[in-house]
Amino acid sequence: MNPNDQAPSGSDVSSQETAKVAPETTESGPSYLTVTKTFASWALTLDHKRIGLMYLVGVLGMFFLGGVFALLVRTELFSPMPLITPLFAADPGAQADLYNQWFTTHGAIMVFLVIIPGVPAALGNFVLPLLLGAKDVAFPRLNLSSFYLWICGAAFFIYVLFSGGVDTGWTFYTPYSTDTSTAVIPAVVGVFILGFSSIFTGLNFIVTIHKMRPKGMTWFNMPLFLWGTYSTAVIQVLATPVLGITLLLLILERTLGIGIFDPQNGGDPVLYQHFFWFYSHPAVYIMIIPAMGVISEIIAVHSHKRIFGYRYIGYSSVAIAIFSFIVWGHHMFTSGQSTVMNIIFSGITFSVGIPSAIKVFNWIATMYKGSLSLNTTMLYGIAFIFLFTIGGLTGLFLGVLSIDTHLHDTYFVVAHFHYVMMGSALIAFIGGLHHWWPKMTGKMFNEFWGRIACALVFIGFNLTFIPQFVMGSLGMPRRYYTYQDKFEIYHQLSTVGAYVMAVGFFMTAFYLLQSLASGKKAPSNPWGGNSLEWHTPSPPPLENFHGVPSATDPYELDHFDYDPVTGNYSSRTTAGSA
Repeated sequence: MNPNDQAPSGSDVSSQETAKVAPETTESGPSYLTVTKTFASWALTLDHKRIGLMYLVGVLGMFFLGGVFALLVRTELFSPMPLITPLFAADPGAQADLYNQWFTTHGAIMVFLVIIPGVPAALGNFVLPLLLGAKDVAFPRLNLSSFYLWICGAAFFIYVLFSGGVDTGWTFYTPYSTDTSTAVIPAVVGVFILGFSSIFTGLNFIVTIHKMRPKGMTWFNMPLFLWGTYSTAVIQVLATPVLGITLLLLILERTLGIGIFDPQNGGDPVLYQHFFWFYSHPAVYIMIIPAMGVISEIIAVHSHKRIFGYRYIGYSSVAIAIFSFIVWGHHMFTSGQSTVMNIIFSGITFSVGIPSAIKVFNWIATMYKGSLSLNTTMLYGIAFIFLFTIGGLTGLFLGVLSIDTHLHDTYFVVAHFHYVMMGSALIAFIGGLHHWWPKMTGKMFNEFWGRIACALVFIGFNLTFIPQFVMGSLGMPRRYYTYQDKFEIYHQLSTVGAYVMAVGFFMTAFYLLQSLASGKKAPSNPWGGNSLEWHTPSPPPLENFHGVPSATDPYELDHFDYDPVTGNYSSRTTAGSA
């Protein structure tokens, strides 16, 4: 039978059939990494695993670039006096403009080129078909097109760096973005192209999950990462076109002056904010929902225990996706919108905390009395829970109208945003990278250095952003390149934390790259997981599986025995039937 043949997704199967364990794979052959080695075989590949790996390399490259600009910003803020901007510009006004370009470039790269595509496009492309037991995604050519659209969008941002930069902030707020002389149009065109990449990826994943599930896999025995990816894909398809239209209107405003957002021509700059946040608040959940799916896999597998409250976690992903479309106004409490609308958006903001809290409580309940493996991957999972909880709670503070009036546009908002985006979405991305690294590369990384790097990232992150909560509550505005002396100690702590975090990230890059050269060969199931990707060799063959896999119960994790010689978890059920 063709490995890509799939049973109808709605087929009825008995509970005994769905709970069975897929047979261990013993066949070997060339992996997807070695089956062909030419440049053209990679550049023109239709294999989802290679496309996912190329996304991963691109995203990590952009992460490095965005991190460089973050360190430039933090270094400049170590002192209230200009510190490193005088090295690039002599005029004080030019120094301030340069600082604006640095934080704009950092924010735009991290949001549009790293965090939004990180989990769905890089990790999702690699593991989603494997989790489904499929040969590939539904539309392989569309998948490759999505990647090259991402490359084109990244190229526009690189062009912006060499054409004077852009200084509007990553949100491109009008009327400043219609008046500034910096390279707004190339940056906006880059984001517009990236939007198409996001839409194509989301459409591909929706069809793949609907139509390519294997025999026995219903909606309620899918791995929870698929629930998160599906909810994210719906947001990508429905919300991203709004951003595209908004950015096209911004380009028309700059080139033709037609008066949509510019008040001098009868436009309304607040209208731009409504359009932008109608996409960009769902975009927050494009970043965080798939990250939550990664954490669900990590917590269950490395606790060696069935996930607690499976249906509630799955439904909460859908609930968050729905809520994401109706809370954009909480970014605009101080914009002059009506009191009634402010009250409505404030109330809905609190409602979003319910499905998010359900996930956190269920992850903690899963760990309770589990057999926890405190390896690098699990440490990132636990770090996510801690950091996401802080990000979520501080979001509730900002949802209170009387508090947000004082904290809006301060460093409190900066810290909250980073706890949700970096401390949660990016930490989950790194945790997922470690979780599936053996499957992606066929190599095991160094656990000792992995734990140390995780600790450095965790300590450095909190040292960076906890002081920002404090100085934000004391009135320190964001996006200022100088400040009053009373805020200096907080900025200095924040800068030291940023460099500690950078050391942790560089250490992570070192031991992961070192594992490619001299790491121990990875077994097929190094963590004791039972979803389908752990029932194929590491790294997988080109067509993913030798034969046609049947659905497993992905969270039936108590029947595996660990072999310390091979480092592999094997099923007692399979061993007994052999």
